[in-house]
Amino acid sequence: MYVALEGIDTAGKSTQVALLRHAFSDAVITKEPGGTSLGVKIRDIVLHHKLHSSKAEFLLFLADRAEHTTQIIKPNKEKLIISDRSVVSGIAYALVKGDISATALLHMNRFATDGIYPQTVFLLQLTQDELEYRLSQKKLDGIESRGISYLLSIQDALIQAAQMLEIELVTINASEPVDTISRSIITHIKEHQ
Repeated sequence: MYVALEGIDTAGKSTQVALLRHAFSDAVITKEPGGTSLGVKIRDIVLHHKLHSSKAEFLLFLADRAEHTTQIIKPNKEKLIISDRSVVSGIAYALVKGDISATALLHMNRFATDGIYPQTVFLLQLTQDELEYRLSQKKLDGIESRGISYLLSIQDALIQAAQMLEIELVTINASEPVDTISRSIITHIKEHQ
């Protein structure tokens, strides 16, 4: 079973992945981008080098996704795979940028992944008020500094992307206590393994 945790920055994905690592000690824990050695380099390029072309950035993410599928997902398809982000994020961010049509996004991501997508995506969803509060408690990174409305548009696009890919989407209120969220995710995984 291949599942992914999705959500905008500060939603709590990293915290939940760490808890899932303890709950499922035999699971393959990965992330996208950056789940492979090449992915780490690609992530560094995108985050720390000024790319002048949004298409170049998108193609780098596709390269990471193709490598991730080949090195991590395919060899472990008989195991439980838990990923921090997935193809859903890749499509969502591209949808918000608006440079590439939805049809092209689907075709290029299907090519990069050989059509292998998470079986289930858990979306940690934040309200505007909770997002504002969480952002006020930290130093903002490049994505977070784009503002509340940008982040909420990404959250909406995550839902749209999961629907486009016909992936089961389990929406979870990210304002709930951490242990309540993890119990919900763990229960769902155990019931569907």
